[in-house]
Amino acid sequence: MTAANEAKTILERLGVGEAAWGGTLPARSPVDGSSAGAVVETADSDAVVARSVAAFQQWKRIPAPRRGELVRLLGEELRASKDDLARLVTLEAGKIVSEGLGEVQEMIDICDFAVGLSRQLYGLTLASERPGHHMRETWQPLGPVLVISAFNFPVAVWAWNACLALVCGDPVIWKPSEKTPLTALATQAILDRALARFGDAPEGLSQVVIGGREAGERLAADPRIPMVSATGSTRMGRAVAQTVAARLGRSLLELGGNNAMIVTPSADLDMAVRAIAFSAVGTCGQRCTSLRRLLVHESIADALIARLSKAYETLPVGDPRDDGVLVGPLIDGDAARAFDAALEQAVAQGGEIVVGGARVERDGDYVRPAIVRMPAQTAVVEHETFAPILYVLTWSGFDEAVAMQNAVPQGLSSCVFTDSVREAEQFLSAWGSDCGIANVNIGPSGAEIGGAFGGEKDTGGGRESGSDAWKAYMRRQTQAVNFSRELPLAQGVRFDV
Repeated sequence: MTAANEAKTILERLGVGEAAWGGTLPARSPVDGSSAGAVVETADSDAVVARSVAAFQQWKRIPAPRRGELVRLLGEELRASKDDLARLVTLEAGKIVSEGLGEVQEMIDICDFAVGLSRQLYGLTLASERPGHHMRETWQPLGPVLVISAFNFPVAVWAWNACLALVCGDPVIWKPSEKTPLTALATQAILDRALARFGDAPEGLSQVVIGGREAGERLAADPRIPMVSATGSTRMGRAVAQTVAARLGRSLLELGGNNAMIVTPSADLDMAVRAIAFSAVGTCGQRCTSLRRLLVHESIADALIARLSKAYETLPVGDPRDDGVLVGPLIDGDAARAFDAALEQAVAQGGEIVVGGARVERDGDYVRPAIVRMPAQTAVVEHETFAPILYVLTWSGFDEAVAMQNAVPQGLSSCVFTDSVREAEQFLSAWGSDCGIANVNIGPSGAEIGGAFGGEKDTGGGRESGSDAWKAYMRRQTQAVNFSRELPLAQGVRFDV
């Protein structure tokens, strides 16, 4: 059975019927390049937004703990469908089996987080300077939230946003990547089962818009959608930000990453090799947190590169459904051509390909992960190529290493491997890493849902998932109550009439 046909069988089992098919958007599996046909594109996005606006009028009146009950039910349905949905992620995005299962587990985890959050949407009480007055700060539902997601995490990113938005009182409109529409349809079918069990949710509380770039552009421009959460390339994020800002809306952006690991002479190289291998080649290098740059002290560079080369030479590349495979396919031919082009540029800019870099001859777009030793942080190193290419550079002083780490446009994730407390604390200080995520003796990839996820500079500045990221989905309101029989004005102003 082709990967696409297997995907279609799973879709039917999850509740996505024949009505989804017969459209114009091709559904292709990167596992073997097979096609399951074409899915129906959403014809009327204006009606989708209208339903979402109407749903908001009802949903915001429902108490937050009750809204949390819907997310709890979603978590139950995801647990029941975990294997099927994870398999679909593997088939449509090309992730190995454990990564597909991990992505769905991340959805379950954020459901648990959001259920607890539904009873913790805390405001503040503030001291008033006016006698007989109370002041407080509260958080109110914002309105319909548009989630634009990327192919590499086709379901988890939606869950990060949707679970928080739903408990905060906001309906959700989901525009998935045109490369992964099937996982979105499956997730909506799973949520529909939770909605049926919930009982009194308004129609249009969660909707999926299937289509290409133009569909996302239309939705992002709609003034009825107060917040747009977009995950993808920096180019896409700039376009979304300008469109949303032009109508004074909010945008939450999770964009490119060009993540580095600094390895110091005191580092545990056994740990470092394992962390580098997963971070650089997991998801075939197609994570926004993938390791792109390895900054190694000059005294240990040769030894570390030799160990990494040996590990890379034994990496199992192949069908992500097979036991033991660690590197699946790139998402499509465009990604493979970008891989080839980046390696050509790296060599032209003085780089040496140490290991990998070749295509693997089989159906689908498979490559051998590459390590490239670079003389300096050239233009190709500063650019994020969404593929398994690891650039290696050397340094002599720790300040130089931190400056090199920060000297790229992106600012998502970062890490240092060291046994020195001083180096670790400097890396985490205000003059250390300038990224949104900074790790010590952990790779840059694999963040937990409890912490706010996001980065700075060209990464967009957004924060999703844990911590206080929920505030992005609500509006802040400062309230003052006069319980006296006087009317004192603030700042001692007198205005007697």
